[in-house]
Amino acid sequence: MTYLSTNISRLQQLIKQALFLGHDPSAELIAILMVYLVQGILGLARLAVGFFLKDEMALSPTQVSAMLGVAALPWVVKPLFGFISDGLPIAGYKRRPYLILSGVLGMAAWVAMAVLVQTPTQALIAMALSSLAVAVSDVIVDSLVVERVRTESISASGTLQSLCWGSTAVGGILTAYFSGSLLEQFSSRGVFAITAIFPMIVAFSAIFIDESPVMESSSWQQIRNQFHELWGAVRLRSIWLPTSFVFIWQATPNAESAFFFFTTNELGFQPEFLGRLRLVTSLASLIGVWAFQRWFKVVPFRVIFIWTTILSAGLGMSMLLLVTHLNRSMGISDEWFSIGDNLVLTVMGQIAYMPVLVLAARLCPPGVEASLFALLMSICNLASLLSYEWGALITHWLGITESNFNNLWILVLITNLSTLLPLPVIHWLPIGEPHPMDDR
Repeated sequence: MTYLSTNISRLQQLIKQALFLGHDPSAELIAILMVYLVQGILGLARLAVGFFLKDEMALSPTQVSAMLGVAALPWVVKPLFGFISDGLPIAGYKRRPYLILSGVLGMAAWVAMAVLVQTPTQALIAMALSSLAVAVSDVIVDSLVVERVRTESISASGTLQSLCWGSTAVGGILTAYFSGSLLEQFSSRGVFAITAIFPMIVAFSAIFIDESPVMESSSWQQIRNQFHELWGAVRLRSIWLPTSFVFIWQATPNAESAFFFFTTNELGFQPEFLGRLRLVTSLASLIGVWAFQRWFKVVPFRVIFIWTTILSAGLGMSMLLLVTHLNRSMGISDEWFSIGDNLVLTVMGQIAYMPVLVLAARLCPPGVEASLFALLMSICNLASLLSYEWGALITHWLGITESNFNNLWILVLITNLSTLLPLPVIHWLPIGEPHPMDDR
């Protein structure tokens, strides 16, 4: 019996280490991971949104890129949701009610996309509401994660972020292929209706959040006090310099929308193949999280950013082969070239992004963890929004449309070279372990 008990205990430890990276699998941790999992699962509608805007709404690449950027605006004001959650509890709770509300709002937004939306403006509103729902739930679980991260040892640094983002990647893997295959069976609106089911998992997860009711009443004064504390933290050189670097790094233009039109209209990729491509990128994202956890979590931030930026810029130039069809003369089909290219670039991108999460969490001083982390992430999201808008503007300047891709190679060149722009200010990142009160 003792031998059996010992083996069971060892098996439990192995499962704990393999699935939860050494963290205790409490009900609250599983609930947090479920929220991140749903964020990945919601990618089920990503291809459907692209085809919906392109085909049913008849929008151009420039318009789609601009609309996707604007729809992401709720992610830019994440600190506001943090202020509201921390300062205005609902029925005495700061976390659970907001998770429930975000789940209900997310469901309503996707139902609207499936049934009500008839114009681009209505589509933009529904997409923005969906973004708002996910952003609110993200603020809540991020705050819970930050509170846990502050108690992590240096040796365990990054494990919880790896676990959370791994959950998002798993959610993406579970639905990536079906995001394309479902479009072969249903319309975009049908996929939206299916997607509407999953936000309710977020609402259900709220039950398992370990939260005690607060005794103090709601107070706008508390929100103002939090704002002043947050402003004091942001003014620290040790915080705004790394944040500025990450902003520049994230704000460089991207060609995502133009490439979507190129692959569907020029190369003739069907939704089923694009779903397989998303499956590959989701797997690659998970590989990137694992690689960071396995080899790179102890590597200085500067070293990771330098090498991943240089390698990604160089490898990104390979897209010129696809745009100019030189891959065909090399005996590589468009499909296989796209799969290989996306696999490598996604792994590199995920390895580069994981330190951003670790850095943001480590920079947060006690007392304003949730609000400051939300602010740092919203700055990243603002940069991503600008990335889409810059991409839309350059796409327009180059005359790239749904049928004219003659200058797409120039867009590829610009977007890849621009990723090198942050390197001259790499010294803005901390050399070693960042400390929020170190303002030297």
